[in-house]
Amino acid sequence: MTTLLRAPTRDYRSPVMDSRRWDGFRPREGDIVVATYPKCGTTWTQRIVDMLIHQSTDPRPIMTDYPWLDATFFAPIDEVLARLEAQTHRRAIKSHLPFDSLPLYDDVKYVHVARDGRDACISMHNHQLGFTDAAKQRINAANGLPPDFRPPPTPADPREFYLQWIAEAEAPDAAPYQDLSFFDYEMTYWRERTRPNLLLVHYNDLKADLPGKMRRISDFLEIATPEDKLAELAAAAGFEAMKRQGAGILPELGEFFDRGHDRFLNKGVNGRWRDILGEADLARYAALARQRLSASAAAWIENGRLAAGEPRTAPD
Repeated sequence: MTTLLRAPTRDYRSPVMDSRRWDGFRPREGDIVVATYPKCGTTWTQRIVDMLIHQSTDPRPIMTDYPWLDATFFAPIDEVLARLEAQTHRRAIKSHLPFDSLPLYDDVKYVHVARDGRDACISMHNHQLGFTDAAKQRINAANGLPPDFRPPPTPADPREFYLQWIAEAEAPDAAPYQDLSFFDYEMTYWRERTRPNLLLVHYNDLKADLPGKMRRISDFLEIATPEDKLAELAAAAGFEAMKRQGAGILPELGEFFDRGHDRFLNKGVNGRWRDILGEADLARYAALARQRLSASAAAWIENGRLAAGEPRTAPD
């Protein structure tokens, strides 16, 4: 029987998320939670987990089969939970909550994926620019706002978007319904990195050695994937392969993003911020990393496991 190890210690609500939607979740032994800060490889990891579960490269609708449970604007929570209850295959759930806002169960596997915050920020800029009017109206409805409500527009200039992002992170406390800063968010996972049912994965490592990192995820999930099958799955998990299968993997996105899955699966590269941000901009990020992250966490978040070492054995 699945046992609750730790109840959530932080009630988390933002314009698009509500941690209370997990209250009615009934875990099963072997459930998987893919939990990330936004734009850190969530969908990529969901696709990897999906292929490992089914041992197949066939495209399956990720958003339907592996729902984002904390999201408030896709479907009513009763509908999402009923869909999960009806599933007969091994289940995997997406979350963008901090780790201390999630219930922690002994027989549930948690996979957290991290990425350099500057990469996540620049990727989020493209993401927000692509929202359709229908997506904005859904978010308005989830927050009790009229359909024609218009929040301040996303700046067209990525540097201006970054300056807003870093200014919010520099604030001593997040405003009500504002997302937790990247740095504080990542530390909720880093502090619990030694838990045996939590695996920390890094975007850089997936880019550098996708078959090796998929083997690591497969072993953590206790899925016996033969080497020839792993090679086949890894070939289908590459960015260009996912983009080719985007219509089958993400068929719902036409409602939410202009260009649908093509906008959502944008570039899949790191380091674009180098051509956008100046020295003073980068100094602000470095200052927050020193203040909010431990030295080991900062090294891992910037570089990944292949360069910074195994998180479980990091000293701080």
